[in-house]
Amino acid sequence: MTTLNYTTSHINANYRIKVFGIVEGKKINTLVGVSGMLKLIGAELANKFLSRAERSMDDYCVCKLRRGIKVTFYCK
Repeated sequence: MTTLNYTTSHINANYRIKVFGIVEGKKINTLVGVSGMLKLIGAELANKFLSRAERSMDDYCVCKLRRGIKVTFYCK
């Protein structure tokens, strides 16, 4: 089982996480916390996306999955 490379407090202090797409046949477009993100995409993809967001110089970083989910990290 993979663990997060960043602490939950670090993620919550630096980012707002928004998830958009279709999950289990239901449309979602909402802000989620770290646990909500982990339920939807798992720890391995969360680590990959957080690393991408840390390297990004923009105000937000959009990460898209092939299954139709879009995770956006907004910098605080």
